[in-house]
Amino acid sequence: QPVSKQQSLPHTTLQRHIRANRNVNIPRFHFPTGKPSPPGHLETIRSKVVAVFAIIGERASREHFGKIATACQLPLYWKTPLYLAACADKGSCTFDQFWTFWSGMCNTCHDNASRFVYILTRGKRTNLAPEDFIPLVQDVVETHPGLIFLKEATEFHSRYVHTVIARIYYCVNRSWSGKITIPELRRSNLLNIIQLLEEEEDINQITQYFSYEHFYVIYCKFWELDRDHDLFIDKQDLTRHNDHALSTRIIDRIFSGCVTRGQRRSQQDEKMSYTEFVWFLLSEEDKLHPTAIEYWFRCMDLDGDGYLSMYELEYFYEEQMHRMEAIGIETLPFQDCLCQMLDMVKPKCQGKIALSDLKKCKMTSIFFDTFFNLEKYLDHEQRDPFASQRDHDFEGEEMSDWDRYAAEEYELLVAEEGGNDQQDSLSFDEGNEDDLTQLDGDLDIADMTCDLSEDSDECSI
Repeated sequence: QPVSKQQSLPHTTLQRHIRANRNVNIPRFHFPTGKPSPPGHLETIRSKVVAVFAIIGERASREHFGKIATACQLPLYWKTPLYLAACADKGSCTFDQFWTFWSGMCNTCHDNASRFVYILTRGKRTNLAPEDFIPLVQDVVETHPGLIFLKEATEFHSRYVHTVIARIYYCVNRSWSGKITIPELRRSNLLNIIQLLEEEEDINQITQYFSYEHFYVIYCKFWELDRDHDLFIDKQDLTRHNDHALSTRIIDRIFSGCVTRGQRRSQQDEKMSYTEFVWFLLSEEDKLHPTAIEYWFRCMDLDGDGYLSMYELEYFYEEQMHRMEAIGIETLPFQDCLCQMLDMVKPKCQGKIALSDLKKCKMTSIFFDTFFNLEKYLDHEQRDPFASQRDHDFEGEEMSDWDRYAAEEYELLVAEEGGNDQQDSLSFDEGNEDDLTQLDGDLDIADMTCDLSEDSDECSI
């Protein structure tokens, strides 16, 4: 069959332009590892590093890498990963050894995001695994002025480190892959926050990722549920969270593996790790966060088709109705509830709700709580449903729901701890009342003995 004349013609203006100008050079516009630095930049860095080595001597060890990182125009808290990458477990390195590493990295990595990945992985991968962050966060624990009090409490180092890493992946790893890519790193604020660590001495002012107060709240909440303190909790443990606020159906979904990464555990060993609990608590207390919306959407999407259908919504609301009836609260029929939710979310496709619909909605906390958190659902029912939206609409720096929750819970925990200390002090005083009485008696007897022994050279007590 002959080829039609229409098919033989160029299909686009671009094709015609290329055929007419075959020698035209299109400048490069895609730089996956960053745009190369201007000429002379590497030599400027070299002279600064040479000056540092002139001061510290022939070999640089771990304590010198803060100055070296600064000379290389890197944030201060890159220093330990930089030391490990450049010295290759030798304990120290010469200028030549360091410069071989640095110049080799700069040949392929041209911006901070790609260099961060290269340094933390020692050039072995183009993405970051959770364990790659351990040296960096551990160094923050050991050297940041806002964590001096934690330095001696080594038993808490690992908990803090794993909390920070879990929060980093919760916010940065938008693909849920467990591996942070260079583009994900660029889209996040992580590198800016790490830079901020050297400028802010109060670690609690850095509410994203590194706040000790936030760690304290998360760890205390986990410790309350983890009855045997093996750092794992089961369904029964999680049921007790927030005074049994969550429905059993949503708890079953959490433990089903729909919101966990890696190899799924067997049904006989349904446990939630501490890291998984961090993700749960962040999602539970800030349902406006993009990861939280994805977290709860995965839980409610029973058939995994990418939509919340009416039968799935009814499945979760059914238990809410039973729980309300059990405590004598008048229930809203499902059809009426459904109309309210659809009016609020305004789904693009009639009869089903997509993830994108929820991400456009500014009242996702009300939506999700309606279907599986009875306490918060009843709380929403008693307030203006648009009050939460207005709180987030005004211009300016507004605390996230998580920041607000963490601040309130920390104050409660500190007050509770102070109350316990006072109670312990009172108990101590009451418990020692008899001892004090006896001591007073002994002193009286001693005085009497002294009085009776006035003729002796010394008092016999």
